[in-house]
Amino acid sequence: MADLTSPPDRPIALFGHSLGALLAFECARILVAEHGIQPVRLLVSGHRAPHLPLREQTLHHLPDAEFLTKLGERSRTLRALTDPEFRKLLLPMLRADFTASETYAFVAGPQLTCPITALGGEQDEDAPLGEIAAWQRHTTGRFELTALAGDHFFIDDAWEAVVTTVGERLRVRTGGAPR
Repeated sequence: MADLTSPPDRPIALFGHSLGALLAFECARILVAEHGIQPVRLLVSGHRAPHLPLREQTLHHLPDAEFLTKLGERSRTLRALTDPEFRKLLLPMLRADFTASETYAFVAGPQLTCPITALGGEQDEDAPLGEIAAWQRHTTGRFELTALAGDHFFIDDAWEAVVTTVGERLRVRTGGAPR
């Protein structure tokens, strides 16, 4: 476990996709509020801005069979969970992810000052680009929206573009901070 009682010896940037975007955002807020550590950048991907309400039907409370059916309708990756043992292993984790995402309650607080880069899939019905652009509200620093080809799983389909985008934003330039 890292010691956060003294300033880190290197810059901190946070990245998260889908539920991970909310986790990265809340981690950034904790780093600032409780430890005085300002991340150099927050990169969020595939999730609406945290202050926006949930639009989708909640699934976390459904019985297992119905939960899996609804997930299969919404997610091409989950359709691959045909092996009963694999499904049994993943079900508690999937339910926990959906519970955390669907019950998340945004609490207003100070804006971050670090730049935010938001990535979104051009065909993502769960997190349309307009809802991803709303992340701008959460920083006084620069904001950038990067639209990539694909749906919610653009992070898999366009992984090279995602890695390039993240790498470019974090690359330390001569005499300067990350882009």
